[in-house]
Amino acid sequence: MKHPDYNSPSELKNLLDSFGFSMQKKFGQNFLINEDARNKIIDALDITPGQKVWEVGPGLGAMTNGILERGADLTVFEIDKGFASLIREFFSDYQKEGKFTLVEGDVLKTWKAYYEKNGQADRFFGNLPYNIAATIIANTIENNVRFEKCVFTVQKEVAQRMCAKEGSEDYSSFSVLCNWAYDVKPLIDLAGGNFWPKPNVDSRAVVLTKKKDFPQCNDPSLFIKMQRALFSSRRKNVRNNLSNFLCNNELTMQVLSECNIDPNKRAEVLTIQQMLSLSDKINELR
Repeated sequence: MKHPDYNSPSELKNLLDSFGFSMQKKFGQNFLINEDARNKIIDALDITPGQKVWEVGPGLGAMTNGILERGADLTVFEIDKGFASLIREFFSDYQKEGKFTLVEGDVLKTWKAYYEKNGQADRFFGNLPYNIAATIIANTIENNVRFEKCVFTVQKEVAQRMCAKEGSEDYSSFSVLCNWAYDVKPLIDLAGGNFWPKPNVDSRAVVLTKKKDFPQCNDPSLFIKMQRALFSSRRKNVRNNLSNFLCNNELTMQVLSECNIDPNKRAEVLTIQQMLSLSDKINELR
């Protein structure tokens, strides 16, 4: 089956119309129609032949095609049944060669089972809709699944939170998770006109590189829950949020004291290392 011109909104629309398919707003579907931007993003994945790559939301396969041309063993996760039927046809030759696998359904519900059966991918990639971006990234980190490199295109505000450092207004629990597991850097900003249909928001591609010196803690599960609790109410200070989490004010004051953290500070000024120290101290004393 012939691929459409991925740079032509009219050709993409005609293809969808011919099959009676339509863009699903609930899935956050927007195709990147800027070929230079697509190539820059795929370049950032730094693919070598034979590497395992996961792609979320391939749509009609514009990025998929570029990734496969670079020799990757690619698995795509697609929720839209109509798009899935088309990309199965577009990449049937790669599928016969064992280079392309399609996983249908909601990636939030399918990725873990696929991972447990097929193992770790080297690269993780996607033009992620706003409503799942933070969730899928956090889910993998929380399940101790870290990829050598990820490249995600997300709403610009999400990207700002991913890159945020302590002391900034964008710093959040999600910032802590991303920067705990990865070195995070912005790649390229993309205004709405780079996509079809044109979204009402700007996007940003972000590169996440697995940290070589991963900051360790005694109980990662405790750390993840604790740091989330610290941001649960941004107006409250560390003491209040931590006390609510521990249900023990005396223990709260003890761990803050032993970690030399001012109880009146707010979570957004704490470094990741300070939070890791807090988590370890709680694990030690509780």
